[in-house]
Amino acid sequence: MEYKHSLQPVPLRDERSLFTLVENRSAYSMDACELNVFETHQQASQINLKFDDWVLTSMLRGKKVMHLADRPAFEYFPGESVIVPPQELMKIDFPEADKESPTQCLALAISAEQIKSTINLLNELHPKVEEGEEWHIREDYFHLANNLELAEIMNRLIKISLNDKSREKDILANLALRELLIRLMQTQARSFIENNFKRLSGSSRFAHIITHIKENITSKIDVDKLSDKACMSRSSFFRKFKEEFGHTPVEYILQERIRLAKKFLQNPYNSVTQACYMAGFQNLNYFIRTFKKDTGTTPKAYQAAFKN
Repeated sequence: MEYKHSLQPVPLRDERSLFTLVENRSAYSMDACELNVFETHQQASQINLKFDDWVLTSMLRGKKVMHLADRPAFEYFPGESVIVPPQELMKIDFPEADKESPTQCLALAISAEQIKSTINLLNELHPKVEEGEEWHIREDYFHLANNLELAEIMNRLIKISLNDKSREKDILANLALRELLIRLMQTQARSFIENNFKRLSGSSRFAHIITHIKENITSKIDVDKLSDKACMSRSSFFRKFKEEFGHTPVEYILQERIRLAKKFLQNPYNSVTQACYMAGFQNLNYFIRTFKKDTGTTPKAYQAAFKN
C-alpha cells in the first residue's frame, strides 16, 4: 500500500464515561451523514457491525483485523480507510487493544440521497472520457491508503461534526461530503487504472497514458505530447485527467517519481543523490523539497527511519 496520511486523532473519552470497553460509540448526526467514533479498550474478536447506508471507516489509533463478506481478513491501521456498502456485515477483531493503547476508528455513514445527487452531478457536468463509463463508488477497491486530499477533507468533516455549533453546520457538512465523495471516486479510479493499466492500455486512453508514464518515468517526459498520445486536445486532456484522477499529469508524474525514489532509498547502498537521479529527477534540491512536501520528511531522514 502507498504512503498513508493519518487523520488527526479525536480525543479519547474518559474511561468513566464509557458505556462499554468494546466499540464504545459516540455519534454526531447531521442532515446527510452521521459521524461515529468507536473506541475499544480491551482485546475482543468477532464483533459485528452493520450500517444501513454506505459507510466510510477510517482508523485513527491502534489496529483491527477486518472480516468482510467473501474477502480474506486483513489488518487495518491508521492512515487507511475502508468503504463498506449498505447492510454489509463487518466482523472485527481487536488483537492488541487495552486501556493503555485503545483502538479508535471513525465510521462516516452517508445518506443514499447525498451519494446519488453527487454522482448524478459528476456524470452530467464532468462525464468520463470513455463512452459507456460512468462515475460510481466501486466495491472492489474498498481498502484505501489515505492520500493527502482524502485526509484533509476527512479532517475537515471531523472538525465540523465535533466542534461546529453554527447554523451553517449542515450546509458546511454537505459541501464537505460532496468533495469527499468526489475525492473517494477519483482515488478509486486511480487505483483501478494503477492496477490494470497494462490490460486496459488498448481500450482506455488514460490507461495508455499511465503505461507510457510508467515505462518512461526515469526519462524526461514531454507532458505537452501526452495529449497527442491520448488523441485529445491539450486543454481537454489536462482537464479530463485532473477530473479523473484528482491530479494534473505533472502532479501524477511527480508522485510516481517520489514513489520510485522511496523504493531506491530503502536500499542502504543508494545515496540520496543516486535515488534522486535514478527516479528521473533532474535537480537534487528540487527533489529534496518535493520529497519533504509530499511525505513530511527529507529523503535522508526517510532512509534513516527505514533502516531502523
